[in-house]
Formats: sequence, C-alpha cells, structure tokens
Amino acid sequence: MLGVICTLLTPSESAFAQTEQQIKTEIQKKLSSNAKVRSVTAAPVSGLYEVLVGNEIFYTDTSGKYLIQGEIIELASGKNITEQRQADLNRIKWSDLNQANAFKSVRGNGQRQLAIFSDPNCGYCKRLEKSLQQLDNVTIYTYLIPILSPDSAQKSKQIWCSADPYKNYIDWMVNGTAPTGKTDCSNPLDKNLAFAKAYGITGTPTLFFTDGSRFPGAVQVTDIEKKFNSLK
Repeated sequence: MLGVICTLLTPSESAFAQTEQQIKTEIQKKLSSNAKVRSVTAAPVSGLYEVLVGNEIFYTDTSGKYLIQGEIIELASGKNITEQRQADLNRIKWSDLNQANAFKSVRGNGQRQLAIFSDPNCGYCKRLEKSLQQLDNVTIYTYLIPILSPDSAQKSKQIWCSADPYKNYIDWMVNGTAPTGKTDCSNPLDKNLAFAKAYGITGTPTLFFTDGSRFPGAVQVTDIEKKFNSLK
C-alpha cells in the first residue's frame, strides 16, 4: 500500500500536469507536423510555461495561445535563465562519445580533453583548427561529419583512410594541401552522422568538453582555455 501511495500525485500536481499536457496539445495543433513539441513545463516566471520544440526553447501562457521567442533574464543576479537552460539541454555525457570513431591528437601531457565535430569543407572549422595550434597539454578527438557539400564525404574518407588521419586533416585544414588517396576503407562516418542527428549537432564546428557542455562555432582559444580552467 505504501508503494502505491508514494506514486500518487496530489490534486494540485495532477491538475498541473494536466495543464501542461493541454498546452502541449494546443500548441502542437498550431505548429507544422515537422515541428515536434517535446515538452511543456512550468517556467521560472509565474504564468509562463517553457515549450521545447526540437532543441529550441520558447515560452507560452496558460492558454497556449501565444508562442514567445526570447530570453528570460533574472534582473537581481543578471543571470540569463534561458541561456543556462539551453546549455543544460545541449549537454551530453562525455562517455557517450565513442573515441574509436575519431582520430586523436595528443599535445604535451594531454591531460585536458576536447572533442570536435568537423566537416573538411567547413571554413569556420579551418579557422578553429588554425587557432587550436596554440593549445598545449591537450588531447583532441576529431569526429568527421560530412554535412556541408557533395564532396565532404570523399574528403572525409580520404582523410580517415590515410596512414596518418590527423596529419592529413591538418595538412588540409591549416596548410591547404588537399587530401588524396583511397576512400574505400572501413570508416565511422555513418556512425558519426547518426550521433550528430541524435544529439542535435546541426553545424560545424561543434566542440564538447568532459563535463558534457558544448560550444558551437569557431570559438576563441581564450574561451576554450577559460572553459578548461573552470573544469579544474
């Protein structure tokens, strides 16, 4: 009997859950079939609800009549609540990354770890790689995801199938020497693409740190160093 009692909702909790479900239903009716409402939960502001569409955060009122796009800032602390919530949603488990599907570069003691999802035809990835040459005492895992142009897959396979994938990759990304060689070796590209789809990685470069947090885009090395320092 005790176990049953522990799983029951109070009347107020039940009504609250019902309201969230009603809002979710109403909003989903108004959106296209391609926009999936993942969840509706109470926002930290009275009268507002957080609406998660895909991996994007919106807000709505109790009627579900309006969809609000924007950020909630707590004035007393200056905390960007929406930004923090988005960061939490974007977080992954470092252990979910299969390092066998990446090529690895170790510099110095290699103690600091970083994972990068990259397309060989990505200009921002090239900019990032040039900046990353300044980093030391780091292990970098590079996951190739050919998503940008028709020959991204060919370049990715040529890089992966080479005798030294990291060198071949850097020769292209930093020095401009196009990859050459075979493309018919066993490679992890499909697995990397499946991972990217499952975790909402829609652009390159995308970086992950050991605490699971992600940095999208060609971030500055100073920001990467700052993040590493926060993980100590």
